[in-house]
Amino acid sequence: MQEQDKDILHLLGEKLRQVRTEKGLSQSELSYDANIPKNQVGRIERGEISTSITNLYKICTALGIKVKDLIDF
Repeated sequence: MQEQDKDILHLLGEKLRQVRTEKGLSQSELSYDANIPKNQVGRIERGEISTSITNLYKICTALGIKVKDLIDF
């Protein structure tokens, strides 16, 4: 993976964690609401994986935000 890709994943993860905590949700609650595995939420937040646009959409829907708001960094 290229360094730029790692940077993007890290920024996305930080933004996701920020929004999730501002909404007062745990990783478990978000994973339940988005219908994705809890460990996947953690791995996205840590910038370890690149997730699909489908999962980003599920996460954003569960958070009550638009995808563009999550990736605006």
